[in-house]
Amino acid sequence: MPELELRSDAFEDHAPIPAEHSHAAGDVPPPLEWSNAPEEAAELVLLCEDPDAPVGTFAHWRPAGIPPRTRGLRAGESPAEAVQGRNDYGRTGYGGPHPPVGDEPHRCLFRPVAPSEPSGLRPGLTADECRKAIEGKAIGTGTLVGTFGR
Repeated sequence: MPELELRSDAFEDHAPIPAEHSHAAGDVPPPLEWSNAPEEAAELVLLCEDPDAPVGTFAHWRPAGIPPRTRGLRAGESPAEAVQGRNDYGRTGYGGPHPPVGDEPHRCLFRPVAPSEPSGLRPGLTADECRKAIEGKAIGTGTLVGTFGR
């Protein structure tokens, strides 16, 4: 499976995410750029999750339906054409990292997924709906890991 190359001008892979992209600072999505999306991708789905959360994997962001030729997002930008899922704060759109005080820094995984067919996801989608919609359909993916602690 082709690997999408993912990077951010805000942080390096496995490095701290700046506070301005956290939940406490207003939930501003970091800038992201990607390349190598497969030509046959129907769309892109961007998963942003914290696997270190005490309650299990915490969903921070799930825009789906991103046009496959899109190459990135500026800081604070959500894809205009995308449908936005609910984050685990209970709101639609991006919800920045906010791990418990005193925890070791949590990882925040940003993963673009290129499914071979449209996901059919609707606004307000849940993490489970997103996973089920793209399960077994990924023809390309990548990962950028940021860390965040308080």
